[in-house]
Amino acid sequence: MKRFFSAFLILLTGSLIFSGCKKFLNVTPIDNLSGNNYWQNKKDVESFTLGIYNQFRENTLSSAYFATTGDLRCSPAIMTPGLGRDYITYIATNNLRTLLGNPNDYYSQIFNYVGLTKWDGWYKMIQSANILYVKANDVPSLSATEKKQYRAEAVFLRNLAYLFLVRQFGDVPYYTNAYNQVALPRMPLVQVLNNGIADMMAVKNDLPWTYEDPSLVGIRAMRGSADALLMHMNMWAAGFDDANKTKYYTAVNSLGAEIMGNNSYGLLPLTRTKEIFKGRTKESLFEVLRSLNYGEYSTGSYEYNTFTDMVLHYPHKPVKSITKSYIYYDNKFITKLYPLNTPDKRATTWFDPATLYSTDGKWELLKFVNIFAAEGEDVLPDDDLMVFRLPDAILLRAEAQAELGDDEGAKTTLNVVRARAEADPVTDIGKDLKDDIWYERARELMGEGHYYYDLVRTKKILDKEYCYHPISVEDFKAGAWAWPLDKSALTNNPYVTLNNYWQ
Repeated sequence: MKRFFSAFLILLTGSLIFSGCKKFLNVTPIDNLSGNNYWQNKKDVESFTLGIYNQFRENTLSSAYFATTGDLRCSPAIMTPGLGRDYITYIATNNLRTLLGNPNDYYSQIFNYVGLTKWDGWYKMIQSANILYVKANDVPSLSATEKKQYRAEAVFLRNLAYLFLVRQFGDVPYYTNAYNQVALPRMPLVQVLNNGIADMMAVKNDLPWTYEDPSLVGIRAMRGSADALLMHMNMWAAGFDDANKTKYYTAVNSLGAEIMGNNSYGLLPLTRTKEIFKGRTKESLFEVLRSLNYGEYSTGSYEYNTFTDMVLHYPHKPVKSITKSYIYYDNKFITKLYPLNTPDKRATTWFDPATLYSTDGKWELLKFVNIFAAEGEDVLPDDDLMVFRLPDAILLRAEAQAELGDDEGAKTTLNVVRARAEADPVTDIGKDLKDDIWYERARELMGEGHYYYDLVRTKKILDKEYCYHPISVEDFKAGAWAWPLDKSALTNNPYVTLNNYWQ
């Protein structure tokens, strides 16, 4: 494990595989990785591959990515008064103009909000994956099986990048050729997703179900990682391609059955919550590696860029002066998730029951608590960041089954997650069942970067019954749900347009 993590850190701190973009979507590897002396053996391929995983890590940890884009936006999160954390209110109310209006603000710099308007990091990742897909096939020392696996990892990583791009910006340029230098317009997001689905389906079976080395589980792409990615791409396509939604829901149901039917994956008891979120368990389908023990926070680069920073205080943060969490959730929302006197072990395992319904900074979310720091050392729990977790896939399957009219199947699937929490089984049908699944995702996946994306793809972001800060239909069509796109995207590309709503 230490050797694998060290490889990430070496690539992170000084030997990154790729230089910056000199032309639109054109990432040129440094000489010693692109010339004839490279791509000679498995070590070369492995180093290049680790660099792409590291680019994903950089894309999601160099800013408060998951918390800002996935958890807080249009959410029922409320800024704790008196702490000066106005950015929380700006994000929750979709006031991105004010959030981005002062890039020199202290918190804007810490959380790198302006970085969220730029897509070049995602295209570095895509270009790198495209190169790996071509070059791995030319390394003579690799076996046929190894070539297939590396190429499948390349396809997974590029489509992971495209999913994140689509969820963040909507329509985006799409390409799969290595060393692209062609200026491209933005492709409709449904077409991007369908291209990615076909791309991933063609090679997903070349990935292993899991790894014998436990330190790689969830860290490297697995068959379950690809299935989960495909489930998300299909669900997003269904949200924007109503005429073909049955096709997408059918695919999600099949992919979910595949994951649930393989014993490489399984739900752990909630009593093992610390293990679940520390990572690399049977519950993990894909995650971002983090570790305090390997000196990751020595530069402070990623110290505060997680949801955890906002939802803990002393003693779960080891600094006595931090007596309040920066946010709490609207009491109506929490009561909807955890009604009084209703059994659910998550209410007592992931929260302090004494403060679960608090409407001030006493409120905490404890599901990510893993602290290995000395008293007074201002660091956060160093859990891995979950990208795809088994309950996410199970609940997507339940949602698809409900949309297909299979209420009995949807209830059975949904109740797998509820049974782990020792919650009462759901018996509703129709719209009530669909609502049960929606709130189960909000309940189970809080703090894991899914809430806002679920609002958007289901169009619940338009409905004040579900969204605490809804967007109008007109604003949604104009792109209010997507992120502003930085003007740097226009460099050397006359075909790209910015997001109209934010201009």
